[in-house]
Amino acid sequence: MTDFIQRTAATAAVGVGLKSAHVPAVLGQGAAVDFFEVHAENYMVAGGPFLRHLEQVRERWPLSVHGVGLSIGGEGPLDAAHLNRLARLLERYQPAWFSEHLAWSSHGGLWFNDLLPLPYDVPTLQRVCEHVDQTQHHLRRRLLLENPSTYVEFASSSMDEAQFLAEVVRRTGCGLLLDVNNAYVSGVNHGRDPWAFIAALVDAVPLGTVGEIHLAGFAEDHDGAGDRLLIDDHGAPVDDTVWALYSRTLERLGPVPTLIERDNDVPAWPALEAEAAFARQRAAACRPSTVDSLAA
Repeated sequence: MTDFIQRTAATAAVGVGLKSAHVPAVLGQGAAVDFFEVHAENYMVAGGPFLRHLEQVRERWPLSVHGVGLSIGGEGPLDAAHLNRLARLLERYQPAWFSEHLAWSSHGGLWFNDLLPLPYDVPTLQRVCEHVDQTQHHLRRRLLLENPSTYVEFASSSMDEAQFLAEVVRRTGCGLLLDVNNAYVSGVNHGRDPWAFIAALVDAVPLGTVGEIHLAGFAEDHDGAGDRLLIDDHGAPVDDTVWALYSRTLERLGPVPTLIERDNDVPAWPALEAEAAFARQRAAACRPSTVDSLAA
């Protein structure tokens, strides 16, 4: 696994999310991808076909495990039982990466089927860092923290998102999962330049902090004022604007393992495999322009 991670530092590794509908094709015909990602919560079970299929996939491809239920940004303590289940899952499958969201999804014993935003202020920063430290210590591995897609902001925020994430990295030593689609969705929704966020973030953290990139599609609507509103629904191919941001990001960072996310209106396997191939072509065409200067 260490050899694979080292190779991805110099090559354009591209993966896709593993969907149960695609497992027969993947196992029967093979797959022209470098790794698969799964949502941790889908595999926190004692047995059954999901785990059996994941064992078979893991024998042939590296895994990235992506969590959606830790509630890193929640006001309450992390759920110890959830952490223990997560630790067992990671110990069993030994993924190349584990990631979670900068968001919250539980409060007062209630769980919400959503990844909710948080204020970027000092008390929240302290709480998030404590939760990241606890998670990394319990799991005995580095966490990649993902920038969220957001639709509202808090008036109480005293720093911007890039500053907040960079400070979490500085205090905890965690890595980042840079979701380029989320950066675009949030930028449009809040009337800001998505590239300005990405550039500020990657310039504020050490080279190598970004351990994985996510790409996805979005849905488009309008808010009550008639302004453009993007919804991060993972239900469409990657948009051209996001592809352009991806290329620009790799020109800044160099090769970074990249995942194509598709969770709604999931296409047949050949279509998803083709989109992964396109991502590999885009990545291979990038010529990093500032990697040496960033590393200096």
